[in-house]
Amino acid sequence: MEYTEFSGKTVAEAVKKGLKELGLTEENASIRVLEEGKIKLFGSIKARVEIAPLTVETEEEKKEEIPVATPVKVKTDGETSDGQRAVEFLDGLFQILKITATTELVSEGEKIEIEVTAANTNSVIGKRGATLDAIQTLAGAVANTGRDDYKRVVVDCEGYRESREATLQRLAQNLAARATRLGKKIKLEPMNPYERRIIHAALSEEEGIKTESAGKEPQRYVVIVPENADPEEEPIPARTERDERRGGRSDRGGYSRGGRNDRGGRGGKGGFNRRPSGGGKSSGNGGGTTMKKSSDFFGTFLGNSKDQ
Repeated sequence: MEYTEFSGKTVAEAVKKGLKELGLTEENASIRVLEEGKIKLFGSIKARVEIAPLTVETEEEKKEEIPVATPVKVKTDGETSDGQRAVEFLDGLFQILKITATTELVSEGEKIEIEVTAANTNSVIGKRGATLDAIQTLAGAVANTGRDDYKRVVVDCEGYRESREATLQRLAQNLAARATRLGKKIKLEPMNPYERRIIHAALSEEEGIKTESAGKEPQRYVVIVPENADPEEEPIPARTERDERRGGRSDRGGYSRGGRNDRGGRGGKGGFNRRPSGGGKSSGNGGGTTMKKSSDFFGTFLGNSKDQ
């Protein structure tokens, strides 16, 4: 048999191209795969196949013990799996967005797992995973096209989701301890059901603590409730990650040091709010300063992401 070589982005694409050009079908063609198509971080390697029409062997040819290539059954576009379809979609999406990234189908069982490797991970992950969640939602929609039952799709980028889960678990423990110490309910900012489940699970066996969800989608959030909290009192917001790093305001009523006070002015050394000289009412000691505790309002920490 005389083989002709064809190439394409994938093996399926190369086979389809070759069969069309030779006027053959898979049933009457012998196909040999020379190179699997691969997408690298920079550039790609094309898939290469050889195709020849099957011929009727003569009696003399049968006597010759020359190995003949066995026809290879290759998935065409119509037989591409759900996970492969999602991967191909993401490859095209990254090209449109001009993001240098490669995708790999890690597993396709009870759920589809896709790993993304990028030259710039921030371009794929986004602020607190918002971009990655959006990409995952699109991949899930593509993978489940035409399916009667929904299959979960998880898109990860260089271990981000595992790291995010660890961060949420650590935050949940810290906020539970703070809620118990203050005797107050603490609410986190809105997040998707997957991240809410991480918080609930992290505190499910914590003694003296219970968690509940409140609000409506997409603004639904978790409330951490210590047993010593006033049930009628409104929950206070969780402090921000930046406040945690800086130390923020002490839960025991310490004064802010040099940062912006709750009225927008800059606090002076030692936590006093300096009044302009010559104006305003003094505290009575002639110093023109007053002592004021920093606000007990804290912002939110968790980034919200697309529901999965």
